[in-house]
Amino acid sequence: MNTNWSGRRTLAVALAVTAVAFAAGLGALFLAWGFLRLLGDTSDVWAMIEAVATALATAAVFGAGVFAYLELSEQSKGRYITVADRLFDELNEPENVRARRWVFQHLPADPAVGLAQMTEDEHDRLKLVLNSLDRVAFLTQAGWIPDDLILPWMNAMVVKVWVKLQPYVDYEAARRNEPDYYHQVRRLAARCEAWRKTHLPDTTITWVDHAL
Repeated sequence: MNTNWSGRRTLAVALAVTAVAFAAGLGALFLAWGFLRLLGDTSDVWAMIEAVATALATAAVFGAGVFAYLELSEQSKGRYITVADRLFDELNEPENVRARRWVFQHLPADPAVGLAQMTEDEHDRLKLVLNSLDRVAFLTQAGWIPDDLILPWMNAMVVKVWVKLQPYVDYEAARRNEPDYYHQVRRLAARCEAWRKTHLPDTTITWVDHAL
């Protein structure tokens, strides 16, 4: 994003709004003055000048408000782009992709059996996927970035891996007596599942061999 161009565009819009507001106020003032002249009223010129100054000040305040709003909007867009970029890097980092593929293809359905048989390398892959989702959950917590900007492209990845991981998270949460174990990941998965039910109600998650 060209921040200099964005700032100049915002300033130009604010100045244009100020000019339009001033012209509208000035036009309304002269219309009122003309109407009063038709009725035989003779207004003092200094009162007219004071009224014009008031109109200008009002237009300036209005324009400043528009400028502030547009600046905040631009800052929000910049923050959204930053968060979205970090999410994309996190989910598509090659090591994370390989770890998710292992979860899809090789993670046993029964967590008691899977954890007992798991090698250290396999355990690290499982934790890598969980910690990656935890980071995604942190970056997408309420208010940081609108769900409509990110859930369309990432919901399938989250829901698909959560189907495999949820039994393990439930098992560990009960075994450790820690109901908040990966709680934010649970909430992220629930948001993604709700999005799919609303926007893709007739689809189901499937796994295929030799996938990209």
